Amino acid sequence: MQRLQPRHNVTITFYGNIMSPVLNRPEIVAELTAMSDRYEKALGENNLQELDALFYHGPETVRYGVGETLYGFDEIAAFRRNRTGGSPPRDVLRRHITAIGTDAGTVDLEFRRHGGERIGRQSQTWIRTPDGWKVIAAHVSLMADIS
Repeated sequence: MQRLQPRHNVTITFYGNIMSPVLNRPEIVAELTAMSDRYEKALGENNLQELDALFYHGPETVRYGVGETLYGFDEIAAFRRNRTGGSPPRDVLRRHITAIGTDAGTVDLEFRRHGGERIGRQSQTWIRTPDGWKVIAAHVSLMADIS
């Protein structure tokens, strides 16, 4: 078994009762839905400025892609700048949003790339910051071809 060494020291402080957060307040789900829509629009248009604005600008931010592992906002932004043509066009098949309290949530979706048969999956963790909602963790994968 390979052990991975952490690249950054991160301290997480919880305020309030993390053991019993109120889930799925309608107004928070609506905010996360709007942010997810904004992200999908920016991704489809390869709007790098908007995509950068939607991610948390810090070393704590992580993005695991189909073929890349990126730690920190700077690596994520550099990957996007160097990616020819942006993300392949896709259709969202299903989206599941979970609001965790008033300041965090997850957006999970299934998608299919145009012209493809494989199903992709994307998970994002969003946090509320003084600058608004930001993605602090993201994971994109494609399901194995089982045909």
